[in-house]
Amino acid sequence: MSDIERVKCLIIGSGPAGYTAAIYAARANMDPVMYQGMQPGGQLTTTNEVENFPGYPDGITGPEMMMQLQAQAQRFGTDVRDGWVTKAELKGDVKKVWVNETTEIHADTVIISTGATAKYLGLPSEQHYLAQGGGVSACAVCDGFFYRNQEVVIVGAGDSACEEAHYLSKLCKKVTMLVRSEKFRASRIMEERVLNTENIEVLLNTETVEVLGDGNVVTGIRVLDKSKGEERDIEATGFFVAIGHKPNTDIFKEELEMDETGYLFTKGKTSKTNIEGVFACGDVQDKDYRQAITAAGSGCIAALDAERYLASK
Repeated sequence: MSDIERVKCLIIGSGPAGYTAAIYAARANMDPVMYQGMQPGGQLTTTNEVENFPGYPDGITGPEMMMQLQAQAQRFGTDVRDGWVTKAELKGDVKKVWVNETTEIHADTVIISTGATAKYLGLPSEQHYLAQGGGVSACAVCDGFFYRNQEVVIVGAGDSACEEAHYLSKLCKKVTMLVRSEKFRASRIMEERVLNTENIEVLLNTETVEVLGDGNVVTGIRVLDKSKGEERDIEATGFFVAIGHKPNTDIFKEELEMDETGYLFTKGKTSKTNIEGVFACGDVQDKDYRQAITAAGSGCIAALDAERYLASK
């Protein structure tokens, strides 16, 4: 059995929320230890261009931004480590966490910034262009700007899909919305907003068959009209997937309060969970905004809350 390591502040997960929490915690002499998780840097590492984060007038790539945030956290003394948490017992004054099923850590405070994973259709062509950064996205607010005056396709049927389709309609020449069933899952008001937007075309009973392209960028979407049993191609330079996100919170479900999807509940404007000394920030508790800047802000809040908790002890 490995030795038990005791730390003041353990940060689980990286990304804008985790790294910002680390910067503030380190500057407060909390000696934070961070485990980056299975996707070091979080979802932004799959984003080629970030143009809406303050302080970067010429834009920056997602991976480069995460490298800079990590370097800044380490500059102030954060111990950034590879590995992911496989088990946690968070109740009580000492929070027990196991990393990679072997290393046991006892922490005075825990900041959870494990993020959420966007759901995709799982098509090989979709995953290819997602990896290429050539036209597949799960965030219209993040990437819609790059498709101004172009034609795009979005798949989804809920409120989020309708909201993103409406957002894209303000930027793009045309938005084609694919709904797999005969009706929306969205609220009536969101459905009507989409249906009443002139440059949004809604295709019901329609499934995505393949994302088409030249190997580097998307040029169209092949769809199946299920009511007719016919396939056809739709010209498009962008393909947006809006079928939901899954928070990475499975290992905490026995102890932390969360909604039916898995988003952690935090109290009021704070980052406090239902367990004292355990805080949550970023997409793991934010299902409404999911932006790098809001994640960073919540990371700051989590570190300040953790610092005040330690001071009270």
